[in-house]
Amino acid sequence: MAKIEQRFGKSVFSLIWLGCALLGAMKTAPAQTVSEIVLHNFGRPTTGGLPYAGVIRDAAGNLYGTTASGGAANAGVVYKLDATGRESVLYTFTGGTDGGNPNAGVIRDAAGNLYGTTSGGGTANAGMVYKLDAAGLETMLYSFTGGADGGYPYGGVIRDAAGNLYGTTAFGGTANAGVVYKLEPVAGGAGQWLETVLYSFTGAADGHQPIAGVIRDSVGNLYGTTYVGGTAGFGVVYKLDTAGQETVLYSFTGGPDGGYPYAGVIRDAAGNLYGTTYYYGTAGFGVVYKLDTAGLETVLYNFKGAPDGGYPYAGVILDRQPLRDYLP
Repeated sequence: MAKIEQRFGKSVFSLIWLGCALLGAMKTAPAQTVSEIVLHNFGRPTTGGLPYAGVIRDAAGNLYGTTASGGAANAGVVYKLDATGRESVLYTFTGGTDGGNPNAGVIRDAAGNLYGTTSGGGTANAGMVYKLDAAGLETMLYSFTGGADGGYPYGGVIRDAAGNLYGTTAFGGTANAGVVYKLEPVAGGAGQWLETVLYSFTGAADGHQPIAGVIRDSVGNLYGTTYVGGTAGFGVVYKLDTAGQETVLYSFTGGPDGGYPYAGVIRDAAGNLYGTTYYYGTAGFGVVYKLDTAGLETVLYNFKGAPDGGYPYAGVILDRQPLRDYLP
């Protein structure tokens, strides 16, 4: 089975930059001089390479992220950058049962534990969900089989107040079209976690191949995208309620509205969703879109390819917006 990075090539590097670039492109204020500061160069293979995902930041200003390759086994690493740009490799994946090739980044709990996914490795080599404690000890929380439980998670996880994790797999499920899953710790289970498939995509109008993860609102509804599928085959934005009922909020046509949403969505306080599509739009280089609560899509920006860029893999962020509205 071809991996997603093989399909799209090795061109994804600084995804964290995209949100800033989009905000700059959409503003009408006079252009400002922007200077870049390189915090770290992944120059040595043992310290990681190809950081597909962005980073998260703790209160002390340290950054945490992953690389999809590099490390001792060339299966990726979890790293920390301090405020001076000094990198510490927190964990090096072997590509075996501990996982390998993390495409997604990490999230962090109040105790400093990190949680993430790998697209490969695990007991069935179909990817897994892991926890990394403050001492650098990795624990496999769940290993996907590639069957009905899902397989090959390219998106990361989010975490609710009870400590449950939610995410997607790009493949597996009853139709091999991907799943949305929940992981919860088993009470008294000595570190065991139970997976529940919340939804299994059929690959038809409901969507196919969710590359990105999900977000969650205050009542427990989940929102996300599928890269393909939908009524026209160009991907969908969906909502999954607490009963496991999926609603397609929007199905892309591959025209001026965009198509192939590689990234997920964020949500504002009014319930509007925002995201990007990798392809199409008026110039064919992807769009930034808004989806209101009635399912009406508005294209906020059409990429032209040059000099404003094109083919956005990553999503967007909102300024002056409470974090609780669009982060786990």
